[in-house]
Amino acid sequence: MALAIFDLDDTLIAGDSAALWNAQMGRLGWVDSTAFLRRNEELMAAYALGKLAMEDFMAFALEPMIGRSLEEVEHLVQPWVEEVIEPLIHSDATRVIAAHRSLGDRILVISATARFIVAPIAARVGIDDVLAIETEVAHGAYSGRTLGTLTYREGKVTRLVQWLAQEGESLEGASFYSDSRNDLPLLETVDRPNAVNPDPVLRAHAEQAGWPIHHWR
Repeated sequence: MALAIFDLDDTLIAGDSAALWNAQMGRLGWVDSTAFLRRNEELMAAYALGKLAMEDFMAFALEPMIGRSLEEVEHLVQPWVEEVIEPLIHSDATRVIAAHRSLGDRILVISATARFIVAPIAARVGIDDVLAIETEVAHGAYSGRTLGTLTYREGKVTRLVQWLAQEGESLEGASFYSDSRNDLPLLETVDRPNAVNPDPVLRAHAEQAGWPIHHWR
Protein backbone atom coordinates (compact mmCIF):
# COMPACT_ATOMS: atom_id res chain seq x y z
CA MET A 1 0.00 0.00 0.00
CA ALA A 2 1.30 3.44 -0.97
CA LEU A 3 0.03 6.98 -0.69
CA ALA A 4 -1.88 8.60 -3.53
CA ILE A 5 -1.88 12.35 -2.89
CA PHE A 6 -4.03 14.82 -4.80
CA ASP A 7 -4.09 18.59 -5.01
CA LEU A 8 -7.63 19.93 -5.13
CA ASP A 9 -8.03 23.10 -7.17
CA ASP A 10 -7.63 22.76 -10.93
CA THR A 11 -6.63 19.14 -10.30
CA LEU A 12 -9.58 17.24 -8.85
CA ILE A 13 -11.95 20.02 -9.89
CA ALA A 14 -12.08 22.37 -12.87
CA GLY A 15 -11.71 25.58 -10.91
CA ASP A 16 -10.40 27.10 -7.71
CA SER A 17 -12.61 26.35 -4.73
CA ALA A 18 -11.35 29.29 -2.65
CA ALA A 19 -12.13 31.77 -5.43
CA LEU A 20 -15.52 30.13 -5.96
CA TRP A 21 -16.31 30.38 -2.24
CA ASN A 22 -15.32 34.05 -2.31
CA ALA A 23 -17.81 34.55 -5.12
CA GLN A 24 -20.41 32.75 -3.01
CA MET A 25 -19.78 35.16 -0.13
CA GLY A 26 -20.58 37.95 -2.57
CA ARG A 27 -23.89 36.29 -3.46
CA LEU A 28 -24.64 35.88 0.25
CA GLY A 29 -24.15 39.61 0.76
CA TRP A 30 -21.24 39.16 3.16
CA VAL A 31 -19.00 41.46 1.10
CA ASP A 32 -19.09 44.35 -1.33
CA SER A 33 -19.11 42.09 -4.36
CA THR A 34 -17.44 44.40 -6.87
CA ALA A 35 -14.48 45.49 -4.77
CA PHE A 36 -14.05 42.10 -3.08
CA LEU A 37 -14.08 40.11 -6.29
CA ARG A 38 -11.69 42.56 -7.96
CA ARG A 39 -9.22 42.01 -5.12
CA ASN A 40 -9.83 38.26 -5.35
CA GLU A 41 -8.89 38.33 -9.03
CA GLU A 42 -5.69 40.25 -8.26
CA LEU A 43 -4.66 37.72 -5.63
CA MET A 44 -5.49 34.73 -7.82
CA ALA A 45 -3.41 36.23 -10.64
CA ALA A 46 -0.48 36.46 -8.21
CA TYR A 47 -1.05 32.80 -7.29
CA ALA A 48 -0.95 31.75 -10.95
CA LEU A 49 2.41 33.50 -11.29
CA GLY A 50 3.79 31.86 -8.15
CA LYS A 51 4.01 35.26 -6.42
CA LEU A 52 1.20 35.05 -3.87
CA ALA A 53 1.84 35.48 -0.17
CA MET A 54 -0.73 33.00 1.14
CA GLU A 55 -0.93 34.87 4.45
CA ASP A 56 -2.28 37.88 2.55
CA PHE A 57 -4.85 35.80 0.70
CA MET A 58 -6.10 34.10 3.84
CA ALA A 59 -6.41 37.38 5.76
CA PHE A 60 -8.47 38.73 2.86
CA ALA A 61 -10.63 35.63 2.42
CA LEU A 62 -11.35 35.09 6.12
CA GLU A 63 -12.20 38.68 7.00
CA PRO A 64 -15.90 38.35 5.94
CA MET A 65 -16.20 35.25 8.16
CA ILE A 66 -15.08 36.84 11.41
CA GLY A 67 -17.69 36.18 14.07
CA ARG A 68 -19.66 33.69 11.99
CA SER A 69 -20.33 30.40 13.75
CA LEU A 70 -19.11 27.00 12.62
CA GLU A 71 -22.71 25.87 12.26
CA GLU A 72 -23.69 28.81 10.06
CA VAL A 73 -20.77 28.28 7.70
CA GLU A 74 -21.19 24.51 7.53
CA HIS A 75 -24.91 24.95 6.80
CA LEU A 76 -24.01 27.13 3.81
CA VAL A 77 -20.96 25.25 2.54
CA GLN A 78 -22.64 21.87 2.16
CA PRO A 79 -25.30 22.92 -0.40
CA TRP A 80 -22.72 25.12 -2.17
CA VAL A 81 -20.47 22.08 -2.63
CA GLU A 82 -23.38 20.10 -4.01
CA GLU A 83 -24.63 22.81 -6.37
CA VAL A 84 -21.42 24.56 -7.49
CA ILE A 85 -18.47 22.23 -6.90
CA GLU A 86 -19.81 18.76 -7.64
CA PRO A 87 -20.42 19.51 -11.35
CA LEU A 88 -16.77 20.64 -11.60
CA ILE A 89 -15.26 17.34 -10.38
CA HIS A 90 -13.19 15.80 -13.17
CA SER A 91 -14.50 12.37 -14.15
CA ASP A 92 -10.90 11.41 -14.95
CA ALA A 93 -9.97 12.28 -11.37
CA THR A 94 -12.61 9.97 -9.95
CA ARG A 95 -11.36 7.21 -12.25
CA VAL A 96 -7.77 7.61 -11.03
CA ILE A 97 -8.91 7.74 -7.40
CA ALA A 98 -10.83 4.50 -7.93
CA ALA A 99 -7.77 2.87 -9.51
CA HIS A 100 -5.61 3.78 -6.52
CA ARG A 101 -8.29 2.58 -4.13
CA SER A 102 -8.45 -0.77 -5.94
CA LEU A 103 -4.71 -1.15 -5.30
CA GLY A 104 -5.25 -0.55 -1.59
CA ASP A 105 -3.48 2.82 -1.65
CA ARG A 106 -4.26 5.36 1.05
CA ILE A 107 -5.66 8.51 -0.54
CA LEU A 108 -4.97 12.02 0.71
CA VAL A 109 -5.97 15.49 -0.47
CA ILE A 110 -3.53 18.28 0.31
CA SER A 111 -4.62 21.78 -0.59
CA ALA A 112 -3.70 25.43 -0.06
CA THR A 113 -7.35 26.14 0.73
CA ALA A 114 -9.11 26.28 4.08
CA ARG A 115 -10.19 22.96 5.60
CA PHE A 116 -13.84 23.99 5.92
CA ILE A 117 -13.90 24.12 2.09
CA VAL A 118 -11.57 21.22 1.29
CA ALA A 119 -12.96 18.54 3.60
CA PRO A 120 -16.56 18.48 2.28
CA ILE A 121 -15.30 18.50 -1.32
CA ALA A 122 -12.93 15.61 -0.63
CA ALA A 123 -15.80 13.75 1.02
CA ARG A 124 -17.74 14.01 -2.25
CA VAL A 125 -15.16 11.78 -3.90
CA GLY A 126 -14.87 9.48 -0.90
CA ILE A 127 -11.63 10.85 0.56
CA ASP A 128 -11.44 11.26 4.34
CA ASP A 129 -7.77 12.19 4.78
CA VAL A 130 -7.23 15.91 4.23
CA LEU A 131 -4.41 18.35 4.84
CA ALA A 132 -5.49 21.95 4.37
CA ILE A 133 -5.13 25.40 5.87
CA GLU A 134 -6.43 25.35 9.43
CA THR A 135 -8.53 28.27 10.62
CA GLU A 136 -8.85 29.46 14.20
CA VAL A 137 -12.17 29.21 15.97
CA ALA A 138 -12.75 31.21 19.15
CA HIS A 139 -15.92 30.79 21.24
CA GLY A 140 -17.52 28.80 18.42
CA ALA A 141 -16.90 31.40 15.72
CA TYR A 142 -14.24 32.08 13.10
CA SER A 143 -11.63 34.58 14.26
CA GLY A 144 -10.23 35.40 10.82
CA ARG A 145 -6.85 33.91 11.68
CA THR A 146 -5.07 30.76 10.50
CA LEU A 147 -3.30 28.15 12.60
CA GLY A 148 0.06 26.48 12.13
CA THR A 149 1.97 26.00 8.90
CA LEU A 150 -0.02 26.87 5.80
CA THR A 151 -0.28 24.05 3.26
CA TYR A 152 1.22 26.14 0.47
CA ARG A 153 4.42 25.56 -1.50
CA GLU A 154 7.07 24.24 0.94
CA GLY A 155 4.42 24.27 3.66
CA LYS A 156 2.74 21.30 1.98
CA VAL A 157 5.92 19.29 2.44
CA THR A 158 6.24 20.38 6.08
CA ARG A 159 2.66 19.46 6.93
CA LEU A 160 2.86 16.18 5.02
CA VAL A 161 6.02 15.11 6.87
CA GLN A 162 4.28 15.84 10.18
CA TRP A 163 1.23 13.84 9.07
CA LEU A 164 3.38 10.90 7.98
CA ALA A 165 4.95 10.74 11.44
CA GLN A 166 1.57 10.94 13.17
CA GLU A 167 -0.01 8.30 10.93
CA GLY A 168 2.95 5.92 10.72
CA GLU A 169 3.05 6.29 6.95
CA SER A 170 5.93 6.83 4.53
CA LEU A 171 6.47 8.34 1.08
CA GLU A 172 7.80 5.09 -0.37
CA GLY A 173 6.07 4.64 -3.72
CA ALA A 174 3.89 7.72 -3.16
CA SER A 175 2.17 9.50 -6.05
CA PHE A 176 1.22 13.16 -6.14
CA TYR A 177 -1.06 14.79 -8.72
CA SER A 178 -1.07 18.57 -9.20
CA ASP A 179 -1.60 21.29 -11.79
CA SER A 180 0.54 24.04 -10.26
CA ARG A 181 4.11 25.32 -10.21
CA ASN A 182 3.44 26.12 -6.57
CA ASP A 183 3.45 22.38 -5.86
CA LEU A 184 6.91 21.72 -7.29
CA PRO A 185 8.42 21.30 -3.79
CA LEU A 186 6.09 18.37 -3.08
CA LEU A 187 6.18 16.98 -6.60
CA GLU A 188 9.96 16.77 -6.32
CA THR A 189 9.63 14.96 -2.96
CA VAL A 190 7.48 12.00 -4.01
CA ASP A 191 8.51 8.93 -6.02
CA ARG A 192 5.77 9.35 -8.61
CA PRO A 193 5.05 13.00 -9.51
CA ASN A 194 2.19 13.62 -11.95
CA ALA A 195 1.34 16.87 -13.71
CA VAL A 196 -2.40 17.35 -14.27
CA ASN A 197 -3.58 20.05 -16.69
CA PRO A 198 -0.32 21.80 -15.77
CA ASP A 199 0.39 25.51 -15.88
CA PRO A 200 3.20 26.51 -18.28
CA VAL A 201 5.98 26.39 -15.68
CA LEU A 202 4.95 22.98 -14.36
CA ARG A 203 4.50 21.66 -17.90
CA ALA A 204 8.03 22.70 -18.88
CA HIS A 205 9.44 21.17 -15.70
CA ALA A 206 7.48 17.94 -16.17
CA GLU A 207 8.58 17.60 -19.79
CA GLN A 208 12.23 18.11 -18.84
CA ALA A 209 12.01 15.68 -15.91
CA GLY A 210 10.03 13.08 -17.85
CA TRP A 211 7.05 13.18 -15.50
CA PRO A 212 3.67 11.94 -16.72
CA ILE A 213 1.40 14.74 -17.95
CA HIS A 214 -2.34 14.12 -17.71
CA HIS A 215 -5.24 15.96 -19.29
CA TRP A 216 -8.22 15.49 -17.02
CA ARG A 217 -11.73 16.51 -17.96
